Amino acid sequence: MLQPKKRKFPKEFRGTMGGVATANNKVTFGEYGLKAMENGWINARQIEAARRAVAGYTKRKGKVWIKIFPQ
Repeated sequence: MLQPKKRKFPKEFRGTMGGVATANNKVTFGEYGLKAMENGWINARQIEAARRAVAGYTKRKGKVWIKIFPQ
């Protein structure tokens, strides 16, 4: 989906596990936002599932911006 399917060296794409985001955690578009209270990996399928759930809940009448930061 959002990442290359085949990687020669997959470990270098992983990065390090950070803590709770402290920078860039303000809502820049719209009025509502979600903030994770613990760290963890998230993949493209989870992002797409969240986008579809929000779009279905709002009956596709609003605009949805998804911004995920690696901090």
